Amino acid sequence: MKEKFLENAKREYPAWMRFLVLLIAAPFFVLIFPGALVAAGVWLDKKLDWIGFASGAVMGIGWGIALLGLLFAFWAVYLQFRVGRGTPVPAMATQTLITQPPYTWTRNPMALGTLTLYFGVAMAAGSPSAILFVFLVSAVLLLYIKFVEEKEMELRFGDDYRAYRDSTPFFFPRLRKR
Repeated sequence: MKEKFLENAKREYPAWMRFLVLLIAAPFFVLIFPGALVAAGVWLDKKLDWIGFASGAVMGIGWGIALLGLLFAFWAVYLQFRVGRGTPVPAMATQTLITQPPYTWTRNPMALGTLTLYFGVAMAAGSPSAILFVFLVSAVLLLYIKFVEEKEMELRFGDDYRAYRDSTPFFFPRLRKR
């Protein structure tokens, strides 16, 4: 199984094919999934008689956070595409270990950006349940990254990845260098 994964991960796809996959996946992760989180949150808020906290200021802050998260995630995906010659989709894995910003700040800038986007959208919606769903999705995603993706990265990039892992925070960026 490990050998099959490594064999598939070494396959480099042409840029047009990687771009097509990104075009297909982006609406799901940027629009559909966060919309579903909010819809489920608003539904649960009503079922539990929880009061939302939407106001003009909260909505503005939420949309600002969402935009920052989206830009950060796009930056990470762009580097995966251009520098890593891959995509976030595991079937089209990066061919190169990326160790430039924002990957020097966190090993998972795409996850950080995407989860920040989801949190901002949930905050803009003013839904306590949507925010809880975002934290639940975050926990599941980060556990997957920690116990599956990191093992795959170590298999693919070996000592280079171990050195990178040891010097770069997992998720939350450090405010200053060690």
